[in-house]
Amino acid sequence: MSYAVKEMFLTLQGEGVRSGRRAVFLRFAGCNLWTGREQDREKAICRFCDTDFVGTDGENGAKFASAADLAAMVDRLWGPGREERYVVITGGEPMLQVDDALVEALHEAGFEIAIESNGTLPVHPGIDWVCISPKAGSEVVQRSGDELKLVWPQPQAPLPGHDFADMAGWRFDHFLLQPLDDPDADQHREACIAQILEHPRWRLTLQTHKMLGLK
Repeated sequence: MSYAVKEMFLTLQGEGVRSGRRAVFLRFAGCNLWTGREQDREKAICRFCDTDFVGTDGENGAKFASAADLAAMVDRLWGPGREERYVVITGGEPMLQVDDALVEALHEAGFEIAIESNGTLPVHPGIDWVCISPKAGSEVVQRSGDELKLVWPQPQAPLPGHDFADMAGWRFDHFLLQPLDDPDADQHREACIAQILEHPRWRLTLQTHKMLGLK
């Protein structure tokens, strides 16, 4: 199997429980909630996406012929040393491309593997850290993992079929609210705070990489 990668780069994890951790970000091209074509935006489930996942023209983006080739590039970006190796696989929707061969190749290279997924596809069982970010209007099938990270508010909210009470019954170790990044971001932060004060199982997460000027 070949792999279409939008971009890859060494940075710090910017969101969630592991914010601040050194990581190689591996962003796959493509998403099952939006085709990426501007003319289809009004048909998209996830209309607030702030990520360019179309094509392979980003930093270190390419089509990789094999899992070994892709893992070698991740290894090269991390650099020397095998301590605390960490790769975050994201998208788009990464589970459209993640397979046994890639998970095995990254583990052989010494990497702990995290994934950030919309949860509409089952996550590969070999992934070490699972972060699910539900999108309103989609059917979430992956209802367990390490982090549930909900962007809030969403244009289509409340989430059909799973409100805060429902999601609290999902099997995650951490429940996180992240303010929607748009011109009304200040209001969204206040909305997240209000939700957390009402639902104390949830915690606030911010996009610290944007604050720091990181990718």
